[in-house]
Amino acid sequence: MTLETRNRAYVHVAPLDELQAAGVKVVSAEGRTIAVFYSDGRPYAVDNRCPHMGFPLSRGTVHDGILTCHWHHAKFDLAGGCTFDPFADDVASFAVDVRAGDVWVDPHPIEEDRATHWHRKLDEGLEQNIRLVMAKAVVGLTELGETGVVLERAALFGTRYRAAGWSDGLSILTAMANVLPALDTADRPRALYHGAFHVARSVDGQPPDFDLQPLVTTEQRPEVFRGWFRRFAETRSRDAAERCLRTAIASGLSPRELADILLVACTDHVFMDTGHTLDFANKACELLDHIGWEHAADILPSVIPNIVNAQRMEETSAWQHPVDLTLLLREANAELDDALSEGRERKTDWRGHRALAETILDEEPRDSLRAIVEAAREGAPLTELSAAVAYAAARRPVHFHTSNEFADWNTVHHTFTYCNAVDQAMRRAPSRELARGILDGAMSVYLERFLNVPRQPIPQPSPDVYSADDLLGEFDRQQRIDATGTMVATMLAAGQHNEVIGTLGHALLREDAGFHSFQIYEAALRQYGNFRGRPEGDHVLIGAARFLTAHAPTAREVGQTFEIAARLNRGDALFAEVQE
Repeated sequence: MTLETRNRAYVHVAPLDELQAAGVKVVSAEGRTIAVFYSDGRPYAVDNRCPHMGFPLSRGTVHDGILTCHWHHAKFDLAGGCTFDPFADDVASFAVDVRAGDVWVDPHPIEEDRATHWHRKLDEGLEQNIRLVMAKAVVGLTELGETGVVLERAALFGTRYRAAGWSDGLSILTAMANVLPALDTADRPRALYHGAFHVARSVDGQPPDFDLQPLVTTEQRPEVFRGWFRRFAETRSRDAAERCLRTAIASGLSPRELADILLVACTDHVFMDTGHTLDFANKACELLDHIGWEHAADILPSVIPNIVNAQRMEETSAWQHPVDLTLLLREANAELDDALSEGRERKTDWRGHRALAETILDEEPRDSLRAIVEAAREGAPLTELSAAVAYAAARRPVHFHTSNEFADWNTVHHTFTYCNAVDQAMRRAPSRELARGILDGAMSVYLERFLNVPRQPIPQPSPDVYSADDLLGEFDRQQRIDATGTMVATMLAAGQHNEVIGTLGHALLREDAGFHSFQIYEAALRQYGNFRGRPEGDHVLIGAARFLTAHAPTAREVGQTFEIAARLNRGDALFAEVQE
């Protein structure tokens, strides 16, 4: 490089003796503010903004080559910018040159490839469970168009380092991946951050998982692996089930065949673990749709603990007394085979979702099961039956009265998310055995009947005109459930469906939302897709809005961390704003 080129690239800081006397000088160049320090006989340069919260590092102190920020006491290696405290992240460093007694600094930071940098930071954030580092990595990777990397690294981390298996965090990560296209562009990195954060939190302090090896065998028949896996799940034999599943994966079974093995086992017992077992298995398959089924061996075995350890609801009092629902389910399942055979010959365009749902909501369990069987006999495909039952489950939060205990929101949530999982699973790997989940879901809807007494009417549109800001305002005050329901009904009647969906997503993501809120938003969007353009679709969104509003506002601590990361990435002067 010629002297002329170097003089154009580098920025003058100060005479060396002046820098030595002052200890630090700050210069601005190409949109950056650079702190140039004199320490141990030579100059060093780093970005003046602390990577943690933007405090001016020029106001810190240097001792023994360590730069300490005085805001949160983060310590950095002055020579390279790396932090001794992982919560703070590394600070960018710059090349410095001394020429003829003057100090010059290159305004372009000495950095590794940005993608490599953010990959490393995402891993560090996950491993150390540091929210700000994760948020910054997600923002950085999203800018680079690498949302898939966020999903893949978080997913693999969440399964490798949690011996207990699939977690709520992995479900949140998958749910947010599913809804990304429906969210406003600015909310998409926020959704990925929530997913990564909840994965890290679910893994924190957990022992790692150690994989068992597949069998060495020539067996490759899907039906054999299916039978083995169900037998081992029935006897709660975790290790045997894992070796069976890993062998099926290694033998090259298709995604549909692998999904079938898991999903059928989840319906061998009634409403296992209040619906979580099937929901988690379905989510594991959906996660592989995003990151690639080549990772099946990493992801699918994580749901085995949930399957073999699940509570079997037919063993509980509620499913046996005062009405023996398990007996009714056995009878209905026996009748369903003939009904499906007759219905296949008719091949009608069945549209009886609303009528069937009303029966499930209001009638006795035997009548509800008979109505499902008769709908199958009329020619209703299994996917339409699963959608009808999911719609009935979605109506419970629509009619949920605030005189109920707050915890009862969780009850209606469990049934809805289970029925949505049955519907999604039926579209992925339909089978006669999986159809048992349709009947189980209908009986769970029945068990919730008293939560709709008194029955809150379906909200009706008002003559008012509402915007997204109006809707968000309802989430700023506690228990605006009925007002939100009316507002959403009004907006939907005005054709503002995309605005409602995006606003509900933003309202969810700015809260310290719990697992159930993420689940119900994603399930609502899936079921809205089944009924788009019909009143049933509007009812699904209204129910989700009422549920989400019931759980807001929160402290919004998680979202604040994301805002800090986004503003640091933009170069906002956070510390200056605090001082003002």
